[in-house]
Amino acid sequence: MSTVFYTLALLACPVGMGLMMWFMMRGKHKDGAAAPLSPDDAAELTRLRAEADQLRESPKDRHPAPATGVR
Repeated sequence: MSTVFYTLALLACPVGMGLMMWFMMRGKHKDGAAAPLSPDDAAELTRLRAEADQLRESPKDRHPAPATGVR
């Protein structure tokens, strides 16, 4: 009888993982496109993209490399 419990315990993990993967896969295949952005969300997205572009163009030496050598 104890062998049955050990077998169930050993199978619980792979079966649980398989179920989680199956549920996650099902979630990706939902039909329909993403909901359209509200005007506030679109404005914030534009602002964040501009900020990201500005950060990419800024000088790379804001954080200088650590000095090498013995102090």
